[in-house]
Amino acid sequence: MRHVLSWSVLAAALALLAACVTINVYFPEAAAQKAAEQFVDKVIGPAAEQVQPPAEPPPGHSPGAMLLDLVVPSAHAQGADITIQTPQIQAIQARMRQRFASTLAKYCASGAVGFTRDGFVALRDAASVPLPERAAATAAVADENRDRQAVYREIALANGHAEWEGQIRDTFAKQWIQQARPGWYYQDPSGAWKQK
Repeated sequence: MRHVLSWSVLAAALALLAACVTINVYFPEAAAQKAAEQFVDKVIGPAAEQVQPPAEPPPGHSPGAMLLDLVVPSAHAQGADITIQTPQIQAIQARMRQRFASTLAKYCASGAVGFTRDGFVALRDAASVPLPERAAATAAVADENRDRQAVYREIALANGHAEWEGQIRDTFAKQWIQQARPGWYYQDPSGAWKQK
């Protein structure tokens, strides 16, 4: 009986230890920001001149987390990078660049189209688009949003973490807004439209 009890205690202790040691592959925010900056720059052109906010330390880098990194190296410690150079991603980027140059740039400049807070575009002021162009503007916005959704998903998949799609979209949303030109519209975190 005593032997069975000690094996039970040992099994319970091992289960508790296993529950406490979770390898957390965190989202590499800094690498995602760099990838988003490069991607957006290729779609809409060089970033607008503006003051850059100070960089925040990666999440989870408390002294305890750094100690854990010594025992279980994280993706950050291994020099994590976000891949955006797959054929699928590059094809989407090329379509977006062409669409932006041929259609969306003028609608952003007129204020008809704006960048949403969730990484997409919206026809903000349809009345400012001449009636004969409205169908084309609406189609361009729909095509752009379809490609944006696809690129966020493809980047997550290309990096082996489908669960990162939402974080990638959020990172890109910030970058689209950051690189918007003066006079363009974007949504603030509450959803209100603001002009840069």
